[in-house]
Amino acid sequence: MTKSKQKKGGCGCCSIPISVLILGLGLGIWGWTKLHDLGVPQAMLGYIAQQVPLDDFLPDFIPLETSSSPPVVNASPSPPITSPSVIPSPAAITPPTSPQQRQQNLRGIYISRYQITNNASEQMIRERVRYYRSKGINTIIHGVWGNACTMYPSEVMANTFNARSCPNQFQDQWLDWLIDEAHKQGIEVHAYFEKGIKIDEDSPLFDLAVQRRWIVAGVDRTHPGVDHYVLDVTVPEVAQYMTDILVEFVQKYPQIDAVQWDDYLGYHAELPGQVDRTEKLTNFVQNMIHAMKKANPNVSFDIAHHNPYWAKQYFAADWENWDIDRAFIQVYAEENFQDEMKYVEASNGIAITERQFNQLEGLVKNPRVESILLFPLSGKPEEMAATYYDLMQGF
Repeated sequence: MTKSKQKKGGCGCCSIPISVLILGLGLGIWGWTKLHDLGVPQAMLGYIAQQVPLDDFLPDFIPLETSSSPPVVNASPSPPITSPSVIPSPAAITPPTSPQQRQQNLRGIYISRYQITNNASEQMIRERVRYYRSKGINTIIHGVWGNACTMYPSEVMANTFNARSCPNQFQDQWLDWLIDEAHKQGIEVHAYFEKGIKIDEDSPLFDLAVQRRWIVAGVDRTHPGVDHYVLDVTVPEVAQYMTDILVEFVQKYPQIDAVQWDDYLGYHAELPGQVDRTEKLTNFVQNMIHAMKKANPNVSFDIAHHNPYWAKQYFAADWENWDIDRAFIQVYAEENFQDEMKYVEASNGIAITERQFNQLEGLVKNPRVESILLFPLSGKPEEMAATYYDLMQGF
């Protein structure tokens, strides 16, 4: 609505008795407060948010410069696709409401730590960032850790294991380049701590971890075909190592927007001994988060995990009591998808694979789904981002 032009002669207020003006002003204030109590301003904002197309919030597209295609590598194994036959209704989950955590609806892509191996160049990394922006991605969730070792130079790792990082070949500045270019493009960077507290025999630290009795008894076969072992966070040296790694990271990369852990931060219920590690895992994570926030309070600590019932029941992961900043629910199977939505809507969003692209339109149009994260089960994040972009054009 446009404002009416005022006449030079004024509004004529001077001819109105002062008592009438005071009465009108009082009625106006009273009326506004009653409308606010009824939630009218919030309702209006909610209506506007539903009417504005999603494309208005996506970044402007920048053409991808011509360059050689980055190497395609396999992503880390996907979480189990089994789900309970009956999922109970979610308890009240209160997502964080601080401005820092609520600044945008995330449209994120997971990128494995192996994408920067083979000494990926600065040009390749920066072009890759611009490519994802052109596909409507506003958050890059990039692997920086896995198999108990870092994909960046780490003094903590060097002091603990006499090795400065994982043995893969990468440029020391790769993450600096990634963060710099992403922030120039208006993209957030979340550091993905792949594999969490799990380790396998391919880890360069596996033998040392066994010698130091850092591993719980038994083999974790959560993912068929892959034998994982799990670090025991009740061992003081393990807890200290993991905490020091996280603190070092947020100090070394102070501009990182968030760190994210997934369902590999947990102990599968089928490990031998039937030991309930829920409380001890909770204490470990709480202490780790506290240390991280003390070192860099601006970084968000996020998880992408199973729904809270499934996580606690089968992975000893009572993440509702971990003091995290954001939680995204992994829904990597079609079974019980709609039941999982109750948890998604009560949290900060959902993580899906290519298998759930048939659900994408419903997720995008659901105002209660805050964020959508894309996990490339194929190991091809660029193809997944391209498919996502193409699908979004039809909604």
